Amino acid sequence: MDLGIRSRKALVAASSSGLGLACATALAREGCVVTINGRDLDRLDIARQSIKDATGVDVATVVADISTESGRAAFVQACAHADILVNNNAGPPPGSLSDWDHAAWLGALEANMLAPILLIRALLPGMRERKFGRIINITSAMVKSPRPHMALSTTARTGLTAFSKAMALESAVDNVTINNLLPERIDTGRQRFMAERMMKAQNIDMDEARRRITETVAAKRFGTPAEFGDACAFLCSAQAGFISGQNLQLDGGSYPGLI
Repeated sequence: MDLGIRSRKALVAASSSGLGLACATALAREGCVVTINGRDLDRLDIARQSIKDATGVDVATVVADISTESGRAAFVQACAHADILVNNNAGPPPGSLSDWDHAAWLGALEANMLAPILLIRALLPGMRERKFGRIINITSAMVKSPRPHMALSTTARTGLTAFSKAMALESAVDNVTINNLLPERIDTGRQRFMAERMMKAQNIDMDEARRRITETVAAKRFGTPAEFGDACAFLCSAQAGFISGQNLQLDGGSYPGLI
């Protein structure tokens, strides 16, 4: 299927690895003009080469921390007329309520709620004027299924979800959609971090930790970054213009709720 986004300009935040890199790769494969972002130049160069090897497409890079005002300005300036924005950022670590002081809450809100909101604020008006825009927020399955150890992340991402729903109601008339991808158990570095945490807590090896984690997934396997990236590309497509304000879970069918 031709997704109808060839030559569309795409900004993909926090895309030097993991889910962001998967989305950038999928968009490059569809012919988008992609700009990727990260805080480390060497990692960005590796990511750029990875995308070129996979797709034959060379992408632009921006070294910037999008959790800062200056970083966001540099990122937006690299492609001020972006047609596609994929919001992503590293999540805060798991823990418990006693671990999260005032500074921890401010950091989570800055990185996982305010940073994407302010990027949307910068780019949404232009998308509406040009009558095309696709905004994807990478959040978490725990927005719909909160767990105590991830409450710091979930709280910030739920705020972004509410904001995005409100904006989606206004922007749909101008062919600008805003949707959220809710990953869980996708096989990335973040998932390895969670497995290592389980290894220490339960005194088991990596293979056993991964086995125990996949037993909690209805599909009995991890999701692949490529599957996630392709879902992102579809929501950015011309064909997805009637889908907005939605939360798409990528969790191997594990969510137990009806809605």
